[in-house]
Amino acid sequence: MIAGHFGFAALVKSREKSTPLWALMLATVWLDIVFTPLFVAHRESVQTVREGYGGLIIHADYTHSIVGMLALSAALGAIFLPRLGRRGALVIALVSASHWVLDLVVHRPDMPVLPGNFGNLPCLGLGLWNFPRAAACVELVLVLAGAALYWRAAVEVSAQAGRTGTLATLSAGMIAAFGVLVLFLDYTS
Repeated sequence: MIAGHFGFAALVKSREKSTPLWALMLATVWLDIVFTPLFVAHRESVQTVREGYGGLIIHADYTHSIVGMLALSAALGAIFLPRLGRRGALVIALVSASHWVLDLVVHRPDMPVLPGNFGNLPCLGLGLWNFPRAAACVELVLVLAGAALYWRAAVEVSAQAGRTGTLATLSAGMIAAFGVLVLFLDYTS
């Protein structure tokens, strides 16, 4: 769902023009960024259930628990508060939280409620990855919709500033191309 996360960030950027795109892109993968050192330290892990796209069960019991996601999203929002103000920090925190919501759709039931799966409560996940083509289509729609809405918003801003939309078109094209490339690489691996 990496490409889909980036597509969502571009979609948000089309509505939140004052929030930097780089910050939205960072926010949308924040949980996975924090996952990486925990994975290296063997605190979180992955398990292959089949080859190819969506073939993993991800044991991200801290970063991808509901409570962990809320804490990490709030922390990232707090980091951006001095730079972006209350609204920008809230947008960053919500985009970070969107990662969990999008993952909920594709993950198998491997996302705990409490960090470390404390209390051994049932894990959450709707399992769209069990249907790789459908999951890839959903992700592709996110990428293309995000790029299209970002392009439209960027062209609008360019027109208001009296400039042509060339940079906006280039940026949106790069977002779409990057997203499709990431999706393709993920799907074919």
